[in-house]
Amino acid sequence: PATGAIGLFRIESESAVAAGIRRIEAVTGSGALQAQQEERAQLASIRALLKGAADPAQAIDDLLKANTKMSKDIEAFQRAAAGNVKEDLIGKMTTLSGIHAVGAVLDLDSKNIKDLAFQLKAEKAPFFGVFGSEAGGKVTLSIAISDDVVESHGLHAGNLVRELASHIGGGGGGQAFFATAGGKNAAGLQAAVDAALAKLQG
Repeated sequence: PATGAIGLFRIESESAVAAGIRRIEAVTGSGALQAQQEERAQLASIRALLKGAADPAQAIDDLLKANTKMSKDIEAFQRAAAGNVKEDLIGKMTTLSGIHAVGAVLDLDSKNIKDLAFQLKAEKAPFFGVFGSEAGGKVTLSIAISDDVVESHGLHAGNLVRELASHIGGGGGGQAFFATAGGKNAAGLQAAVDAALAKLQG
């Protein structure tokens, strides 16, 4: 048949198969027409989601930029909140077995809890801290122990958090001075915090 029988010709991809040799993959005829119609349908759906934006690409770019800004604003808010929480925790800190100890369930994400824990660990040694969180739909339990306490009391955050993870229906582990566990049972966070502090007293 004549090449005109191919009809619509649509290149789908291009790749290198060897030095100086390229390969293209294409669809023709009814297959190419179907692919084109599917693309048009997808574009129509995107336009509908973007409330009929005249330039969908620009509208999506604007949304991505707005989302990035919002994420940065949330991070800044979390950092500010962590600063306030830090002062509150210092005020609630007690002394157990000669160690500055504190435990709490906090409304902070795991990153900010880790930053907070490392600050307290550095500033309040000898230090032992246990923190629960349900931020962002994630249930976590974190334990931070200053290096001097790890050495003098033989405590290991990774082993402790692995043992206490049963309270939140999960598992985890980590290093001797900091470890985190994830789980599903937020209702067990306070029990896990209390159990960790009891371990220190025992």
